[in-house]
Amino acid sequence: MTMNKAVVEIRNVDFAYDDILVLKDITLTIEEGNFLGVVGPNGSGKTTLLKLILGLIHPLRGSVRVFGQAPERARHSIGYVPQHAEIDSSFPISVMDVVLIGRLGKAPLIGRYRKIDREMAEEALKEVEIYEFRNHRFGTLSGGQRQRVLMARALVGKPEMLLLDEPTASIDGRVEQDIYELLKRLNEKATIILVSHDLGFISTYVNRVACVNRSLVCNPTEHVTSDVIAACYGGPVHMIKHKCEL
Repeated sequence: MTMNKAVVEIRNVDFAYDDILVLKDITLTIEEGNFLGVVGPNGSGKTTLLKLILGLIHPLRGSVRVFGQAPERARHSIGYVPQHAEIDSSFPISVMDVVLIGRLGKAPLIGRYRKIDREMAEEALKEVEIYEFRNHRFGTLSGGQRQRVLMARALVGKPEMLLLDEPTASIDGRVEQDIYELLKRLNEKATIILVSHDLGFISTYVNRVACVNRSLVCNPTEHVTSDVIAACYGGPVHMIKHKCEL
């Protein structure tokens, strides 16, 4: 994938909740094929940045363009994986049905899902390596398995860009590494923006890091030094490098 076409263009954006400025003068360009890691302390505006790209909220000042258009018009080209499943674990819904939710807006408004919808759901489940659980109840899965299902739901619409909000926050290190390996493979087909709390892991996989703490500093991974991270977090942060055994 050639990295020259801008898929996200954010220019001089300010955003506030109840008159409290959360993001100030944010400018960011994300090119096709990038794997961007977004880091920063809690409450720094990381999730807000994703919501701006999705068009769920709008800036007080500045502009956001996604695939050359207003974000809300580009949502059909974006897959989104939230930090936590918004599905009640006690609700009796199958893995396949969770993934099929990702076909809403593409499937008929009335009637059952089409054969093509189910075929694409099966393909997405195979891509994230959880196809064998397709008939299991979603609530019975482990945290890592649930995240794979949510990724399949995001992928079933064949998005050009994938946004993930701390998808590994509640899973252990071994499973976390597996998820990042999966994302590395998915990056061959889609641009990825990943919000993460783990600087060590993302430094291994992403090619750019955006440090967000109201303002934003974006660097290629190799230029992210301890000084850059300390400035983002407002103090010293230990960056542990995880060894990936491939």
